[in-house]
Amino acid sequence: MPVLLDPARAPILSELLRAVPGGLVQSVVPGSGHHTDPRIAGLGSLAHASELEISFIVHPKYLDHLARTRACTVIVLPEIEEKLSQAVPPPSFARVICKHPYLLYARIAQWFEWARRPAYEPSIHPSAIVDPTAQIDPSALIGPHAVIGARCTVGAMTQIGAGCYLGDDVEIGASSVLYPRVSIYYGVKVGDRAIIHSGVVLGADGFGFAPDPTLSKGAWGKIPQLGVVLIGHDVEIGANTTIDRGALDNTIVADGVKIDNHVMIGHNCQIGAHTAIAACVGVAGSTIIGSRCTIGGMAGISGHLIIGDDVHISGGTGVIASIDTPGRYTGVYPFAEHKEWQRNAAVITQLSTLRKRVRALERE
Repeated sequence: MPVLLDPARAPILSELLRAVPGGLVQSVVPGSGHHTDPRIAGLGSLAHASELEISFIVHPKYLDHLARTRACTVIVLPEIEEKLSQAVPPPSFARVICKHPYLLYARIAQWFEWARRPAYEPSIHPSAIVDPTAQIDPSALIGPHAVIGARCTVGAMTQIGAGCYLGDDVEIGASSVLYPRVSIYYGVKVGDRAIIHSGVVLGADGFGFAPDPTLSKGAWGKIPQLGVVLIGHDVEIGANTTIDRGALDNTIVADGVKIDNHVMIGHNCQIGAHTAIAACVGVAGSTIIGSRCTIGGMAGISGHLIIGDDVHISGGTGVIASIDTPGRYTGVYPFAEHKEWQRNAAVITQLSTLRKRVRALERE
C-alpha cells in the first residue's frame, strides 16, 4: 500500500516502538545493511510492503512470503524468529519479536492513523445550529450544518461531523468522533472515545405496536418508546447501523463493544462489554447478549432471548432460543410451514443420538 507519512516526517523503528503502547515487544533484531534501525513511513502486507514499511506475519504457513518481502521491518512470532535466526544469509529486514503480532500491528496502525490525520482547530462552524443551552467543550469541533439541541453536552476534544444531528439532552463524551450525518435522538448518552460512522441512527423508536381493533381489523396502535439508548466507553458503531431506544427500560451497549455496518439492534436490548457484531446482523427487541461474544455477519437473533458470555455465533445463523453455555454455535436451516419446521427441527437435534442407536443395532 502507499506509504502513510512523508519519509521526512516518518519515525525510525525505535522511535515508533516507543510511541505505541508498550508491553508487547520482546526484543528487536536489526536487519543487515541499512535496516538496522530503519525509517518507518507506513504499513503493508508481506507481499506488497515497500522498503519504507513495516509488515507482520502471524502464522508459519506464510514463511515463503518472507523470502520475497521488501518490507524493511517485520513483526514476527518467537517461533518464527527461531527459524530466521538460523538463515544464511541473515534476513535483510529488521525483526520485532512479539507474541501478539496482529495486536502490535493494530497499535502501530492506530499511531499512523493519528499521525497522518490533519490537525484540527477547535471551533463551531458558522453554519452549525447550536442551542444556547448546550454545553460545548472549548476543545471540541462542531462541523458545518450540524444541529446541537437544547441541554446537550459535547465533551473535550470530541469532533461532531458535518450535518450531524443531536437532539435535546444528548450527551457525547470526551475524545469521540461522529462522522458526517449521524443522527442521535433526544436523551441518548454516548461515552468517551466513541467512533460513530456516517448514517448511524441512535435512539429511533423501537418497533412497538399493540393490536387495535378499535381502529380497524388488523390495525396497530403505537406504543410510545419511553426509554433511551446508553452507549459505553470505547464503542465503535459502523455506517448505517441503527440502535433503537427502549420502550420502558433503556437499550444498553456496554464498554468496548464493536458493531459493524448495517446492524439493527432492537429496543430494550443489552449488549455486554467487548462483544463484536459483524455486518447485517439483526437483534430483535429485549434480547440480552453477554460479554466477549462474537456474532458473524447476517446472523439473526430472535427477541426476548439471553445469550451468555463468551458465546460465538457463526455468520448466517438464526438463533431462536437462549444460549447459556460458552462456545461456538452454527446453524442454517431451510424454511417450512411452522409446525412442520418444528417437527423437523426436533428430529435434527436428535440425529447424533439416533445415529449411535442405529449403529448399536447394526452391531447386534
